[in-house]
Amino acid sequence: MKLYSEVVDRLKADIESGKFKTGEKIPAEPELMKLYGVGRSTVREAIKTLAMSGLLKVQQGSGTFVNNHFEAMTIDQRLRRADFDDINAVRFLLEKEIVNLATERHTETQLTEIAQDLDKRKQAIQAENPEACAEADIAFHLAIARAAGNPVLTDLYFHFTLILRNFFAARESHGISRFAMNHFLHEQLYQAIKARKQRQALQVLQRILDNNY
Repeated sequence: MKLYSEVVDRLKADIESGKFKTGEKIPAEPELMKLYGVGRSTVREAIKTLAMSGLLKVQQGSGTFVNNHFEAMTIDQRLRRADFDDINAVRFLLEKEIVNLATERHTETQLTEIAQDLDKRKQAIQAENPEACAEADIAFHLAIARAAGNPVLTDLYFHFTLILRNFFAARESHGISRFAMNHFLHEQLYQAIKARKQRQALQVLQRILDNNY
């Protein structure tokens, strides 16, 4: 990890803990250098990074301030406040890119993990356990995300699964029917990825997404 990334993490932690409060000016560069034990260029790079992310706001001649509460929230907090239709729209884009890459890049080990989670999904359906179905379904899609071979994409998708868990929980009254009815599509998706049939995999995924599962 680059030194400025460590300062970024420490600054974020200090903001989230309330040490540097929303709307307030953070210490000047010399004080930050002393506080974090780094040089001026490292501090400047960290501030630049956090300004680009929206957490800090640099005002020429006045200093650097912590942005408003919404902008300072973590990605998980932002997603929890977002409209579910917006969440789903971005999720669809992510899933399509994930499947697109997974058909090309998956390893045999990753394919085995996908198959295992698919089997757990089937077992949960047979056991009529909605909670286990939801967990297995998310694990199945996360395994595909890992097979895409892009850690950033996988991490981003993971944050969306946290919201999906809440969505599944809210629909628990539907029992296992929604999982059982489309399990054959998940099996088809696995087979298409295994065979590296990209177009077929994307077509199956679209059928899954159209039913909002």
